[in-house]
Formats: sequence, C-alpha cells, structure tokens
Amino acid sequence: MLIEEYRYLGESLTTEDIVSTMSQLNGWEDKYRQVIKWGKQLPKLGEEYKLEHVKVSGCESQVWLICHCEQGIWSIAADSDARIVRGLIVLVLAAYNGKSSEQVAAFDIDEYFKQLGLVEHLSPSRGNGLFAIVEQIKQITSVE
Repeated sequence: MLIEEYRYLGESLTTEDIVSTMSQLNGWEDKYRQVIKWGKQLPKLGEEYKLEHVKVSGCESQVWLICHCEQGIWSIAADSDARIVRGLIVLVLAAYNGKSSEQVAAFDIDEYFKQLGLVEHLSPSRGNGLFAIVEQIKQITSVE
C-alpha cells in the first residue's frame, strides 16, 4: 500500500514546530525559502499514483492527494509539480496527517495560517490552491 511506504518529515514535524520556526524568520523571503526547504523533504509520489481522480481541482499547479483511513486515523500522501506547493503541502500535512476525522474537523487551519503569516504573501491563485487542498482533505476525512 502506498501510504505505508510514504513517510516524510511531517510525521515528526508538528504545527507548533512550524509556527515556531516561521516566527523566528525575518521577512517573507526567509519564510518562503524555509517552506521550499521543507518541500524538498517531501517524498515524491510515484508516477503510478499521479492519476486524474486524485488530482486536486482549483490548484494552479498540479497536486495529487491520496488519503487512507485505518483504525480511525488518516494517512495522507500528496505531491505537486511546483516547489513552493510541495512546501505548502508539508504545512497542511503537519496539521492533518495522522489525525482522526474529529481532529481534522476541529483544527483551526485559518488561525494556523494566520500565525504563519502565510496567506497574505501568496498570489491569489496560490492561496486558492492551498485552500482547495485543505477543503479536499476535509471532504475526504469527513466521509468515514
């Protein structure tokens, strides 16, 4: 199974770690570089998993998202063809990966993004894509 093979830093990187790291950086350019750095650590999905039905619609870049629930806990794998989006995926996965449906629903993603000082620095299309990823995760995880 793909999810069992898919391991990345987000399994040990928490939202608290991310907020703390980002708050210590000066200016958006430093934060942007850090997000890209995290994105480089995200494993790439194999081409066999980059299927049309797992694509996130509403993203300027291509984004593939696979969610799997086992014993009430969600495992999420994602990838993109854009460097910055791969980093944004890490931020999202830190919030939702390894959580229950209830934890996903309860997490205040807007406050998290506000703490990161993130959304106001993204282009409108990038911001829309980020929220499309979040919404797709919320929709999938609320089903089970």
